[in-house]
Amino acid sequence: MTEKTSTSQKAALKFVILLGIVSLCADATYEGARSITGSYLGVLGASATVVGLVAGLGELIGYGLRLITGYISDQTRQYWKMTTLGYFINTAVVPLLALAGTWPIAACLMIAERTGKAIRTPARDVLLSHAAIKVGTGFGFGIHEALDQIGATIGPLAVAAMLYFQQGYQGGFAILVVPALLGLIVLLVLQRFYPSPRDFETVTLEMKGEGLPRVFWIYLAAVALVGAGYTDFPLIAYHFHKNSISDSAIPLLYALAMGIDAIAALIFGRLFDRRGISILIIAVFLSVLFAPLVFLGNQQMAWLGMALWGIGMGAQESIMKAAIAGMVPADKRGSAFGIFYTGYGLSWFLGSALMGILYDRSVGTLVVFSVAIQLAAIPILMLVKRQTHPI
Repeated sequence: MTEKTSTSQKAALKFVILLGIVSLCADATYEGARSITGSYLGVLGASATVVGLVAGLGELIGYGLRLITGYISDQTRQYWKMTTLGYFINTAVVPLLALAGTWPIAACLMIAERTGKAIRTPARDVLLSHAAIKVGTGFGFGIHEALDQIGATIGPLAVAAMLYFQQGYQGGFAILVVPALLGLIVLLVLQRFYPSPRDFETVTLEMKGEGLPRVFWIYLAAVALVGAGYTDFPLIAYHFHKNSISDSAIPLLYALAMGIDAIAALIFGRLFDRRGISILIIAVFLSVLFAPLVFLGNQQMAWLGMALWGIGMGAQESIMKAAIAGMVPADKRGSAFGIFYTGYGLSWFLGSALMGILYDRSVGTLVVFSVAIQLAAIPILMLVKRQTHPI
């Protein structure tokens, strides 16, 4: 390795870490808020139906809009501008929830937060992919996800502390202005020092034809099946509450999953750089067991189930995206990430809605559905493995 290459790799790693810190701050902001928005809407007078619709609509917009924003980012090449705008909206609206006096205002702010995330995510992932390819795509995306989930753990704990010290929901939302501002400051500094992250990617993929490669669409089908079978935490929390797990233990179970998520992202990221899609297949095999443990086991099994749930999330948020960087050329990557998120989010939304219906009828049927549809993704991932090489 030449001195120039070593210096370039160090710069790329520094970029990955700093962009990860931006995500850490953003996650601390909006995940901190999301830990209490459901109950906050209830306090403001919203019904359970309204809470479910607001959460579902927010996620649908948050994922569906990425199809458009990813395409726009590729067409305009304004990746930094879209990333900055998205982060600003994504985090700036959160502290404003402290001032919401009615549930419709709070609901609008919650949906605005998801919209901001939709604007910045595809463009941000393109910027990240340029540097990640230099240090190892799995490792680069793994570091980013690990820092991301540290923020997702810190935010809810900070909000919980404010509630513990009886500062109320307003205090809980207000404290989140600190990570929001810090993240935006780091983002602006990072943009100034790294105006063209694409320079990290010295070797580019060549692609025949106008569209995305066939293997990407096959891969997307597998990802959609995994997303459809993955139970969203609100339903898990509902189950825990219904089965006499204390309200104070539920956020701790979520914090455990987020911590495991961060560790798993780093480990799987490193392994992905050596073994490729095989590691994703192993991750699916491991995480598929969360459903029977969480929904059919006792309280002790619930902790193990949430650990496996965290492993699955760590893989989904790191190596699933890392694989795309190796399939798609840089100038198509924003669109690819946008399509990926839209397909994944739509399948997650439909799967979550179906599992909510199944839960009311038969918990056992929910578990069978979750396990079966995730396992169905494995043969497709094996097909992807045969058509690609380890990155």
